[in-house]
Amino acid sequence: MATTRLPQSPSPDGPRGLAARVKLGRIFQPVATEFVLIAAVSLFLAVFGWVMVLSATSAGSGESPFDTAFKQGLFAAVGIPLMFVLSRFPVVFWKRMAWPIIIAAVAFQMLIFTPLGIHQDGNTNWVDLKFVQAQPSEFLKLATALWLGFILERKQALLNRWTHFAIPLVPVVVLVLASVLGGEDLGTAMIIMMVVLGALYFAGVKLRILIVPVLLAVAGIVALSVIKPDRIDRITAFLDPACGVDNPRCYQQEHGLWALANGGFFGVGLGNSTEKYGWLPAKANDFIFAIVGEELGLLGCVVVLLLFGILTFAVISMIRRTDDMFIRIVSGGIIVWITGQALVNIAVVLRLAPALGVPLPFLSQGGTSLLSVLIACGVLLSFARTLPVRGAASGAAKRARASRTPVQRLD
Repeated sequence: MATTRLPQSPSPDGPRGLAARVKLGRIFQPVATEFVLIAAVSLFLAVFGWVMVLSATSAGSGESPFDTAFKQGLFAAVGIPLMFVLSRFPVVFWKRMAWPIIIAAVAFQMLIFTPLGIHQDGNTNWVDLKFVQAQPSEFLKLATALWLGFILERKQALLNRWTHFAIPLVPVVVLVLASVLGGEDLGTAMIIMMVVLGALYFAGVKLRILIVPVLLAVAGIVALSVIKPDRIDRITAFLDPACGVDNPRCYQQEHGLWALANGGFFGVGLGNSTEKYGWLPAKANDFIFAIVGEELGLLGCVVVLLLFGILTFAVISMIRRTDDMFIRIVSGGIIVWITGQALVNIAVVLRLAPALGVPLPFLSQGGTSLLSVLIACGVLLSFARTLPVRGAASGAAKRARASRTPVQRLD
């Protein structure tokens, strides 16, 4: 008894059609759920943030009420496509560029100590590049996360002995923090400390070893808060329950609470805020969440919190599913930065923490802040592309069985 295979029919599209389908398949290949969630949340928050900046600054006293929103829109128009371009970069690229990126970021931060540095509100954390003003420390957050991922992955076998992985980790981290604290920007330095601690945690460093850097970080924050009178005033004003609008230290936080109270559950309507008309000084940057609460109410605030929660869930899911230690560490550092900074900003608006001067990621006015966060999301999307698509293996097996060449048995 013999068997013969029937000849396959040629493709109706011909060889060129097959090649085109293969090429398109590589471009539009299926992606993991985490990729979709990170991309969707990032895109929505960036657009929503631009809308809120437009609303908050439309009551400004400048020549045009749309100048600030136009500049913010330009950074969004650059950052969003850049995020998707960076998502196509392989993981090995980020590993190879970890050292050059941290060196470039520190060098950029050092410009605040040159005549290009801008001193404002007691801090020197901006530089004037003539064509644009930038805050270099925003890029240090991502650079630190990438560099820590590279170093800790290489020293993975020695993480239970801090004397081995402390070099070069400690000197470089101290240099990064010193470059930020040299400009009196304690808020950004605290966020970078959170990135470092988050990276160490996701690297698997034992809790007993983490106790030392945590205690050192707390001691450093307390010491830096005590030595500067302005910071002491903010802390004492925060701890004083009777501090109201008559005290300049409490004026902004009080009006932030009034904005939230005025919004109620559904808000007064997009663009109808009254606090933005001169009552809330930092309405478009540090206190943009108060404008969200006034115009869109408690419902709008909950939606913003849910979006940050979804982003955190997607990144944690990616960390759990990947076997690459570099991806785990960098992703952990990035999500601690974004979500942690968001919670700190919201806590300040709710008067649950003293004013720190850190923006709300995606939403606050500031092109550098928005661009750095979108680039960080591009890195996360690059990592998400390495994840297997759920159900893809079983689907491929079914298609393979269905496409098998029919066999005719000859008796």
